[in-house]
Amino acid sequence: MNDLDQISEKRRKEKELLERFIGRPVQYLIAHNVTPNILSYMGFFCSLLTSFFIAIGSIHFPIYIAWPAPFLFFMAGTFDIFDGEVARRTQQDSPTGAFLDSNIDRISDTVVIIGLIYSQLINMNSVINYILGFSIIFAQLMISYTRSRAESEGISMKGIGLMERAERIILLMIALIIESWVYNIFLFITGSPFLLFFPIFIIFYLGTLIYTIGQRVVFSYKNLPKSTERNS
Repeated sequence: MNDLDQISEKRRKEKELLERFIGRPVQYLIAHNVTPNILSYMGFFCSLLTSFFIAIGSIHFPIYIAWPAPFLFFMAGTFDIFDGEVARRTQQDSPTGAFLDSNIDRISDTVVIIGLIYSQLINMNSVINYILGFSIIFAQLMISYTRSRAESEGISMKGIGLMERAERIILLMIALIIESWVYNIFLFITGSPFLLFFPIFIIFYLGTLIYTIGQRVVFSYKNLPKSTERNS
């Protein structure tokens, strides 16, 4: 099985999984005339709230009140899935809508990382905190840019790369939940919080982003026309 066959199989499985879990909610949204753009704005609003709760340190609040940030982050990702499905099923997908959705997604990704930087969850050392935080923002933007640049050359990039947006949201959401539990459990047992989980995770996370950029660059290079002709 070649790369394109593997990608097609991955897309088919993803579509089946989506149909199983979001079919009814999407039909409900369509029945109530909720437009894709409204869902995009709702996702963005959830991302802003996620950033706010992270920035004020809510992840380190007692567990029973530490849930807003990961929950709102989950909702942001959910709305991102819904807007595309509603657009597709109601035939409202258009270049204008796709352009708006793409830009909102990039801003949403960035504001969440800014919340992490402000809270110093990434690293308690200010210099390392800023370096890693802005490196993640840059890497996330590069993942998007490599896709848009390749697709402008006629290469379909859907399904290419380990850490597409859905995977990034899921991984960060799980990490926020684990950080909250680890912090509170250690605080309860030892009287001192454990502050190393998220700094270690964030290095791993940045590594997966860099790996994804590499995957997309290699895939694009292999599938681009090899002609050396250029317009003068």
